[in-house]
Amino acid sequence: MTADQIFSNNRAWVKEKLAVDEHYFENLSKGQNPEILYIGCSDSRVTAEELMGAKPGETFIHRNIANMVSNLDLSSMSVINYAVVYLNVKHIVVCGHYYCGGVKAAMDSTDLGILNPWLRNIRDVYRIHKTELSAITNEEEKYKRLVELNVQEQCVNVLKTAEVQHAYRTTGITVHGWVFDIKSGKLIDLNVDFHAIVERIAEIYRID
Repeated sequence: MTADQIFSNNRAWVKEKLAVDEHYFENLSKGQNPEILYIGCSDSRVTAEELMGAKPGETFIHRNIANMVSNLDLSSMSVINYAVVYLNVKHIVVCGHYYCGGVKAAMDSTDLGILNPWLRNIRDVYRIHKTELSAITNEEEKYKRLVELNVQEQCVNVLKTAEVQHAYRTTGITVHGWVFDIKSGKLIDLNVDFHAIVERIAEIYRID
């Protein structure tokens, strides 16, 4: 897609929106009130709003390689802080996807330069769940399971943050772990019991 095509598409999109509602962009400029913070992968095949059917203003979105939530990543931490403290979102979703290049790269031993410290976070997930993953003999199934476990661990990292802990106790904010199956187009809820996880890690990570 060329830059000219993008601007042409934009003009067509503006025309389409105004044909339905002449005040569409005027109303959009007044502010946002999303109920969901979505943390997903930067993969160009995984378009967050489209796969959820979300409209502008309905979802606050943060994307990076392999949908990571690292306490050392100022961008992720700032997004969570803003979404929870200032936008008062009710739900936080961490959404991974099968056939994720970042997760696949973390399973290999190739030196990828600047990506190495980022992928090390996924390798840590592998280490934590090594017993389960080592028991899976099918490489594709192992790969897909690591995608799921990575989502789970990033949700745990969300729950470790002070802002989310406070909101969890005061407003009942909920955290969700999802996976997008590119082959079928379906969203899968991993149905992780985060309440039980909070109970297990509270002694270590609780911030009053």
